[in-house]
Formats: sequence, structure tokens, C-alpha cells
Amino acid sequence: MKYLCLVYLEEKILNAMPQKERVALSDESMAYCDQLQKQGQLLAASPLHPVETATTVRVRDGKTVPTDGPFAETKEQLGGFLMIDVRDLNDAIRIAAQFPAARFGSIEVRPMKELGCA
Repeated sequence: MKYLCLVYLEEKILNAMPQKERVALSDESMAYCDQLQKQGQLLAASPLHPVETATTVRVRDGKTVPTDGPFAETKEQLGGFLMIDVRDLNDAIRIAAQFPAARFGSIEVRPMKELGCA
């Protein structure tokens, strides 16, 4: 079953880390993704640019209204994602718990719906 693991973190915590710690965290995350890929469990993963680069799009009364920034003001921001294909929710939770960012942020695990189109 496919799951999307949404990585949330406080950017100010990440930005306050010394450069050496941020590089080590990134390297650890990449190594974990490589391991998942070799096991055939990782379908895609990517970090995101900082939240200030976000644009939120709404359509109201047929009019497109883009707004700079994220949809909602929150303590944690969406920092990246992993798309995984595993046996069940327990496996998805195990994978999310081992992702390095889970130590100071949170990982939202959501099952993906299968669509009939390719």
C-alpha cells in the first residue's frame, strides 16, 4: 500500500542549527532514503524550499487568487515528503519514526488512494 509521509518541522529550529548539524541531518536523511530505495519501499522523496517561497492558490467565484506564503500560519511548516510503498500502516509508521526529522518535528502518515488512470 502507498503512503505519503509529510515531514513537518519548525524552520526556525532548523535555521538555528549550526551548519555542521544541518549538513549531518541532511546526510543522515539521504542515507535513510537510499536504504529505503534499495529495499524497494521508497517511491519518491524531496525536501521543499523554505515556507516563505510558498504560494497558496484559491479559486473563488471563478477567480484565481494566489497569495504569497503558506495556507495557514502554524508552528510547524511542511518541509518535505516521502512517498513509500509498504505492507501496511504499521510499516509506514515504523519508517516515519526512523526518519531523522521526526526527532524534532513530526511526520504525518496518510494512505494514498489508488486512481484508475495511469
